Parts: sequence; C-alpha cells; structure tokens
Amino acid sequence: MTQWQQALAEIKRGCEEILLEDELIAKLKEGKPLKVKAGFDPTAPDLHLGHTVLINKLRTFQQLGHEVIFLIGDFTGMIGDPTGKNVTRKPLTKEDVLANAKTYQDQVFKILDPQKTRVAFNSEWMEKLGAAGMIKLAARQTVARMLERDDFKKRYANNQSIAIHEFLYPLVQGWDSVALEADIEMGGTDQRFNLLMGRELQKDEGQRPQTVLMVPLLEGLDGVQKMSKSLGNYVGITDSPTEMFGKIMSISDDLMWRYYDLLSFRPLEEVAALKQQALDGRNPRDIKIELAKELIARFHDEAGAEAAHQDFIQRFSKNALPDDIPEISLTIAGESIAIPQLLKEAGLVESTSEAMRMIKQGAVKLNGDTKVEDAKLEFAKGSATIFQVGKRKFAKVSLV
Repeated sequence: MTQWQQALAEIKRGCEEILLEDELIAKLKEGKPLKVKAGFDPTAPDLHLGHTVLINKLRTFQQLGHEVIFLIGDFTGMIGDPTGKNVTRKPLTKEDVLANAKTYQDQVFKILDPQKTRVAFNSEWMEKLGAAGMIKLAARQTVARMLERDDFKKRYANNQSIAIHEFLYPLVQGWDSVALEADIEMGGTDQRFNLLMGRELQKDEGQRPQTVLMVPLLEGLDGVQKMSKSLGNYVGITDSPTEMFGKIMSISDDLMWRYYDLLSFRPLEEVAALKQQALDGRNPRDIKIELAKELIARFHDEAGAEAAHQDFIQRFSKNALPDDIPEISLTIAGESIAIPQLLKEAGLVESTSEAMRMIKQGAVKLNGDTKVEDAKLEFAKGSATIFQVGKRKFAKVSLV
C-alpha cells in the first residue's frame, strides 16, 4: 500500500461522505501539506463527545502532516446557524461568543496539538468585508437556491418565519473557505449545503475548490437522537471521570461499536480484534470499560480513569450494591403482587408497561445478581427484596 493509500484509509475512517474522493486522492498524491479547515460556532461554553468526532478527524490530518485550521466562527456565531432548526436561532452577543471561544480552545487542545494548530476567527476577514462587500456576497446566490436547503424548505412550506440574515450564514461560511484558501473543509452531514457553498464561491474566485468531508452525527446515550445538551443525552468532555464512566457504561452494546469507530484512537485492526473477541464470547461490558477508560484518560488522566473504573466496580458490579439503597414498605391487598405492579408502586418505573419492557431488556435484577426474565413473577406478603431497575435505580421493598 502506497503512502497516499494509507493516508486515505485513515482519513476515510468514520467519514460518512467525501465530495469528491477523486479530488482528494489527487491532492494527496501531490504530497504537499493541505489546508484542512473546520469551523465551530461557539454557541455554548462546553463541548461534548459529539463535537469531538470532527476534532478527532482533524487530529488525523494533523498526524499526516497537514495544516489544520480550527476556525472559530465568532462572526457567524452572532448570526446564528440555522442548520437543523425549525425556528430562527437567537444570535449571541460578542461577549458571549468570545467567552465561549476561550473555553473551546482550552478543550480542543486535549485532542489537537496546539503547536501544530492554526486558530482563526472569521471576524478577521468578515469585518473587513463591510456592508458593501456583504451585499456583493449576497448577490452570489438566489432566494430559490437558498430554499433548496432542507431546513429552509420545511420552514417555508410550514409558513414558519425565515429571517433574512439566516440566508447569509451559508454564504459567510463559504466565504471563510475563500479567505483561507482551504483545500479541505470538514463538517457534519447536516452541513452539506454550507460545505458545498464553499466550493461554489471558491470556483467563482478562481480557486481550486475544496474537497468536502462529512462526518456522521454521533448518537447520544439513548442511541436514537443525535448527542445534544438540550436533549440531555450527552457526555460532556468536562464531565467528571466518574460521571463520564457511568454515562459511557450506560450505552447499548451495539452503540458501543459506533463510539469505538468515531471516538476511539485505537488502530482499526485493534477495534476489529475487539469485535472478534465479543463474537468469541468476551463480555461486551469489559470491552465497554476499555472504551470508557480511553476517553476519560484523554480528557482527564489515567489516574482519573482508573479511579472511575474502581468506583463503578464498587457500585454496579455483580453483588456490589450501593450503601444508600432506599427502603420502601408496600401494603398489598392480596397475598402476593406481580413484579410489574410492584415496580410501579415502588416508584422504580412510571408504568407497568415500562416495567415489562425493562424486564424484557434484562434491566431488572433482584438482590444485585439475579436477572428477572419472567414478567409474571409474583412476590408474597412478608417478603423483603432489593430491586434494581437499569443502572441506577435501587430499592429494598418489604411487602406487608
């Protein structure tokens, strides 16, 4: 395998789509450092693991010897990115943007090499563009073209408002690529329209159009919705080691492999070996522990990762129960009660249907080690049992 083929294999790991791959191959064959750009609007002070999918890919380019540009959208952040939004996004103040940008830089250098990273702010060229320049930029595209964007199209069809300034966002992002003369721009799959806008504007300016690399949106802890602080399904990179460990251990076994593909720095052959170990009977929980420790060590340190591991063993491993289990006394009408009703009355689930679903998923245990498999199981008056639902709900229930 040639050097450029090895580089391409590393670059394609975890990528959803490359536009256009033949262009990327041609650029790699030139053997020159490429300008690789990714933009981040500092809309919140903290990053989560979903954000790091893109940053990890920047690290790959950095290790391959290319010039990585971490672009902070302090100008675009004050417009408000409309991507994926069904309402106009509230712009941030200059003060909010700069404060958030400072924390972004502190956090991304846990992944990127600060000595090899160019940090740029797009206000540098956008403020120089001025009002006349912005009007000329706006003349590059039509309203009809902007309405091809899915989120704009849906809002327009639903008679929801679209502010004029929102049309400027893709143009400004595209102009960033012109100003930086980017060879490659990276973004999430939801950024497709904006990323392609950069190619169009570069062609208009006589530049070689950038190659577009799109990375997938990382699913959150629920395995369904994309990771988001507003949905509460996130792992923050500033979370404590114990909190990070517990959250990562809560993901499903299937989702674990997705996290390995998009978040782990292990070589591809090591991940393949872990998958084979799981097929050969190794407990997926142990493989998940390795992932949790790798990620915690990255954002904290090895000692923090090991301490979180030991805390997890103490609290959640087989036959290890928390010291602070609440005790509940339930008065039942008959001589016994079925487990779905018991769990509901003990406040461990919201409904009997949720109880049956949790039992079906193998998420209900008795006394720390016995998995409940029969939703018709009954408990007699006078019994006292410790029930566990999921990872963190416990109660010692006495029936009277």
